[in-house]
Parts: sequence; structure tokens; C-alpha cells
Amino acid sequence: MSAVVRFRFFSLPALFLLVLLALGLFVAPHGAQAQGQRRVVQFTGIVATGDSLLGVPGAAIFVPKAGRGTASNAYGYFSLPVLAGDSIVIRSLGYRNQYVIIPEDYPRQSYSVIVSLREDATVLPEVRIFPYATEKAFKEAFLALNLPKERGSSAAENLNEQVMRRMFNNLPVTSTGNYRQTMQRQQYDQSLRMGTAPTPGTNNPLLNPFSWLQLINQVKSGEFKKKEGIDY
Repeated sequence: MSAVVRFRFFSLPALFLLVLLALGLFVAPHGAQAQGQRRVVQFTGIVATGDSLLGVPGAAIFVPKAGRGTASNAYGYFSLPVLAGDSIVIRSLGYRNQYVIIPEDYPRQSYSVIVSLREDATVLPEVRIFPYATEKAFKEAFLALNLPKERGSSAAENLNEQVMRRMFNNLPVTSTGNYRQTMQRQQYDQSLRMGTAPTPGTNNPLLNPFSWLQLINQVKSGEFKKKEGIDY
């Protein structure tokens, strides 16, 4: 007994629909996966001040949604891998925040910028500090203050000899005194190099040849002889 095999033929429209359905089932997962992945971009740049373009060290560069970031080095340079479409915040103490958005359709693998930060100056209100809690307590303490009755008592105390002696021994040299001492030292060094500065030999008449010459001339001229009518 022979088996009979029967083939079922589909119409052309039905066959076309089956082919489209098979292609859709094959391509759909890959297409969804490709749309879910974003390009990784290397975000680099320099954080500088707005007026002088000097690098700002220690500036924070981070992606708030991803929770990752980095900091600029001593020259203001930074490098951070991000994804296309990320919003990046650049922040530093004393400056206003700056924001950079990487385009979602950015085709390249690196994105470089120069971020210019502007100073954020905050004027604080005036604060006066008093040693008393209230104005009333200050008035009471001021009225109870014992002031010297005699005029010039503080001046007389400051002119005390012991106080002035203690100030003379303990107070440091002023700028004028330092300048005078430095100039005198420089003048002495210059005279010493030229041979005109006073030395122990020139100050001692026994070691000075000119003093000996003057003494010999005085002895020869008889200036040391005893004269009549003059009692030495």
C-alpha cells in the first residue's frame, strides 16, 4: 500500500504575510537592543575662570542621574566617560554651576569643551557683635564703669620710668631702626673693602704708625720739655 503525500499550496498574499511575520520576529529583538544602547563618549575639557582663563583645580564634574563623576586636576583639566544624551554639571566653590548636555545623536567618540565659570559673589548682611546680650545690659555696664577722675592719670602711668624701661628692653626694633642699621652695616662693609673703615689697629694709637710718627716729631721739637713758669 503506497502512501500518498499531499502538498498544500498557499496563495501569494498569504505567503507574503508569512515572510513579513518571520522577518519581524527575527529583527525585532535586535532592533530593540540597538535602541536601548547609547554611545559611550569620552568627555574631556578644561574648567577655567571667566575673566582670566586660569584653570580651576578641584572642580566637580558629575552626571547627577548616573551618580558618577570626577574632579579637575591642578590645571583645570578633566576626563570622564559619559553616554550620549547625558546632562553634566560642573561645580566649584565660589562659582556658578555650569551645565553641558551631550547630544543624543553625537557621532564621535570624544567631546571636548572649555568650561568658563563665573564668580558667584554673595554679599552677607552686616553683623555687629557686642559683649552684651541686649542694649539695656550694655547701658547698665557702661554707666557702672569706673573711669579715672584725674585727667592725665593714664598718661602719667605710661610715662613711669619702670614702664618705659621695660618697653625699651622688650619692644622690637621698628622698620626705621632696621633700615638705619642695615644702611650703616652696608656703609661699614664698603669702607672696610676700601680700607678706610676703623679697625682695632687704627683705634689703638700704639698700633698706629701715624701716631708714632706724630709722637717722634713732638719729641724732636721739644714739646714735652718742661718750660719755666709752667707746672705740670
